[in-house]
Formats: sequence, C-alpha cells, structure tokens
Amino acid sequence: MKRTMLSLLVATVFSMAVMAEEIGNKSDDVLMAYANIATDNYALVLEDVIALEKAVKAFTSKPTKEGLDHAKTAWLRSRESYGQTEIFRLVEGPIDAQEGWVYEMYGGVEGELNAWPLDENMIDYMIDAKGQKTANNIIDTQGIFTPQGMDSKGVDVRAITVESLTALNENGGNANVATGYHAVEFLLWGQDQDYANFVKDTVSHGATTAGQRPVSDYTSDAHALRRIAYLNVVTQKLVQDVRSVNLGWSRVLSSDCSKDASGCYRAALLGLLEGKDSDKNIKRTDFLKILLSSMGVFMKSELANERIAVAVLTPSEEDEHSCFSDNTHRDIAMNYQGFKNVLSSSYEGKIYGVSLLDAMDMKSKEKLLKLMGKIEKRIAKIDALARTTEHFDYQIQPDNKNARRIVTLKNQMRKLGDMMVIVATANGINLSVDDVTDAQETQL
Repeated sequence: MKRTMLSLLVATVFSMAVMAEEIGNKSDDVLMAYANIATDNYALVLEDVIALEKAVKAFTSKPTKEGLDHAKTAWLRSRESYGQTEIFRLVEGPIDAQEGWVYEMYGGVEGELNAWPLDENMIDYMIDAKGQKTANNIIDTQGIFTPQGMDSKGVDVRAITVESLTALNENGGNANVATGYHAVEFLLWGQDQDYANFVKDTVSHGATTAGQRPVSDYTSDAHALRRIAYLNVVTQKLVQDVRSVNLGWSRVLSSDCSKDASGCYRAALLGLLEGKDSDKNIKRTDFLKILLSSMGVFMKSELANERIAVAVLTPSEEDEHSCFSDNTHRDIAMNYQGFKNVLSSSYEGKIYGVSLLDAMDMKSKEKLLKLMGKIEKRIAKIDALARTTEHFDYQIQPDNKNARRIVTLKNQMRKLGDMMVIVATANGINLSVDDVTDAQETQL
C-alpha cells in the first residue's frame, strides 16, 4: 500500500512538473513569448550588472588606468542588454509600476535605474562655461547636501550610502539624478560637454573622443576616497534595483506572493496565480491593449522624440542619452532592438513563439516591415559613423549632413509608432493615434 501511494505521489509530481514545463514553453501565445523574452533579457541584465560591480570593485580597490578602462568596458556591455529591456516599460510592470501590488512588491525603480539627462554638477565637479571647476556637490560635501530645485530636501551625506543616494535621486527636480546607469557613467568617464559652446569641443577634443576622467580623481585628488565610495555604492544599488525587477520575471514562482515576490508578476501576466493570489491575475485583453499602446508610445514619443529629436533639433549633446561615454548610438540601436524583439517574439536570434505580426494581413505587414527596414538602415549608419568617424554628439551638429538623416529617422520612428494602431487592430485591440502618443511629449 505504501509503495503504491509513493508511486502515485511520484507520478503526480512528475505530471505537475511536465505540465509546468509545457506552460513555460507554450509557443502559441503572444503573452507567453513576451514573458519569456522579458525573463531571459532581465536575467542577462542582472548577469551584466554583477560583472560591472565586480569590475568597479577591482578598480576602486587599486585604481589604475587599466582598471578604469575595464570598468568602462563592463558598463558598455551592461548597456547592450539593459537597452533592450526599455520596451518593457510603460505597462505598470516591475520596472515602473506607480501603484498597486506590483509597485509594492518591486518598487518601480526605473527612475533610479535609467533616469536622464542628469545634472552632473550635483554629483561631482565639472568645468563650467567660464572654464572654472565647480564645487558644492555630493562628493565634496561632508555634511548635509541640499540639491537645487523646488521643494528639495537636505540629506546627510557624511557617509555615502544606498539610502542617502536614493533619498537624493530626483530630489528637487527630474534632473537631480544621483543613482543609476548614467550616474555610474559620469563617474567613469567624466564630462564630455563643453558648456561654453554647444558646438565647439574644447573638453574632450575630438569627434571620436568621449569623456576623459583622469585616474587621479581616484588616487591623488582631495576627494578621491569620497568618489570611490560613491562609485561603489551607486553600482551596488544598480545591482539591487535590477535584482528587484528580475525577481518579478523569475520562472521560479512563490507559493505565497504576500510573503515572497518571486515570479509573481510573470505568473499574474500569464494568469497562473491561484488561491488567494488569483485576484492579481491580469486580464489578457487589458494587458494586450496596454502593451500595444506602450509600444507605440515608446517608439514614437520616447525613442523618436525624447531621445533623438530633442538632441538633434536643439541641438544639444547634453540631451543625448549616454553623453559622457558617447554611447548614444548603441542606446538607439538597442532600444529599437527591444521593440523589434517584442513585436516579432524573438530574442538573441531565437524565435519565442507566435508574434504580434502573425495576425496582420500580408499588405499591412509588408508595409510595416518595409518601414522597419528603412529605420534599421539609418540606425546602422549612425552606429557605423559613431564607431569610426564621429560620435552622435558630432552627428547632430547643424552643419553635419547626417543631422538631416537623423531627423528623417525620427520621423520614420514616429510613423512606426503610429502603425501600432494597425498592429493592434489585427490582434483584436482597438487603439487610436492618441493612444500611442504621450500627451506630455516635448514639443519641438
């Protein structure tokens, strides 16, 4: 009898494991493909930021130019994976939920991970428009630091900690960025912007030269130890924040979401939560609508408008995404790739299942793919020029013929964002152009 019961138990467990595997690998559902791409993408991001933290620790333990260069390389690598996750924003998911149980579990840390542009003068010194080295920043302050801006609050920075930097992030204004990728970037590369002239370059000297922070900032400078502390802490927080988002997309599901957030968002998205957690399940049609509208908003209002148009039409390298490292060409390429990943249900060369494109009629699909082909050629051109001839901050200058090409790219991306209305219709979702446009996008 005991042997029979044991056999039944083993068979039941095996059956449940097979069923779980089948659910995890289901390929006939767009949301399953979306969830699996997010899970795999964020897992790689976590791996990359852990490698970045390791490189930063190695550099700060014994600062050398070789160590600084290695840390820079690790930062650049981490941006390749993170850039593709930007498409998972704007759906009230673990990365940027503003309220409700998702926010309570995962914190909505996007503003602490990738906020930009930042006022670098808040973090550390820079050379101002008069050619003078600025002061009164977090690093050179030994007591209470109060950011500029309305309703800013003073924070004790005698010890630079995760808590103090978190309290300072966007304290008093959106540009008061104290944490995230771009804070790390500034601490590694230093200033690349000539504030005396938005076109003439007298800081980093050259169309293919990014910020040139000296190693002496971490060795002989009066504030070297404070700078080392800041770089270590801000990188530590970066890992913590990515780990929090990654938790929501885990394939390992908690048995009680009120006690353990592991995999709870992913399961809710797929309607797999049971018992007292079942009320957290997200209705499929509701999510498809917010997903499709968010993809349009991201492509049209965020990538095309805020990240490209603002920089090229101003023109201002201060408004390019990775202005210290001159890595903006890769930001654009990876942000677009993330959009394409979700649209085509593919990632890293692997097809994850049925895609949003599959429901489209042939004529509409061909029109969409033709536009995407044009966009991809322009992105490739920007990327190739940035790698060989001139970084994005030179390409956007008014007398540069490529600036016109970048404006055309912006316009094509906005059209692609609008075409998400057609994609939505094909997938049984009703959207308007207003639904794929951020009403608060910068007007140029």
